[in-house]
Amino acid sequence: MVNILGVHNSVMNVFISEMRDAEIQKDSMRFRRNMERLGEIFAYEISKTLQYEETEVLTTLGSALMQLPLETPVIATILRAGLPLHQGLLGFFDHAENAFVTAYRKPGKDGSFKIQLEYVSCPNLTGKVLILCDPMLATGSSILLSYKALLAKGKPKHTHIVSILGSQEGVEFMKRNLSQDEVTLWLGAVDDELTAQAYIVPGLGDAGDLAFGSKYDGA
Repeated sequence: MVNILGVHNSVMNVFISEMRDAEIQKDSMRFRRNMERLGEIFAYEISKTLQYEETEVLTTLGSALMQLPLETPVIATILRAGLPLHQGLLGFFDHAENAFVTAYRKPGKDGSFKIQLEYVSCPNLTGKVLILCDPMLATGSSILLSYKALLAKGKPKHTHIVSILGSQEGVEFMKRNLSQDEVTLWLGAVDDELTAQAYIVPGLGDAGDLAFGSKYDGA
């Protein structure tokens, strides 16, 4: 199942447009905050899919019956670009457990690249709701590889994959390789073009560099 929230008119599109804007995105603090706010919106929408139970809550004047969630998700992110998005999700699911994956593009001499995964820190996922977030869904390879690595920590009840921007090619890749009964894909917007170097166009650039500064790739 694929949910593209940006097709509906809401303030979410303001945050995405500011992240895309070449001038506004020069302010890294604003870029990170917009990513956090988008995480909060995704968290609110995902919360509607959880199971709830009626619970009595005592006030100073009596009691109130409230529908409260039975489930607390595990929030996983791919370092480093996903950290602000993760923080936004965690701001709403404040009792959530957390997981972290290091996955990055390792370039080859011919201009190609492969996804390198080095580290996974994760609680037991058996029977739990997993939210895996990464700001960009380009080819889908890094998210799929990270998801499969997390499955070694137990089989989730259901997984929600969250990305701010995706390519149409990446979405189709995920649909081919994941079961809609097990995984729901949440996106802010989907762009049509993916370059030969696997950059989304128009996209927004390198989310990790825009949020945290450029990387040193020298010797």
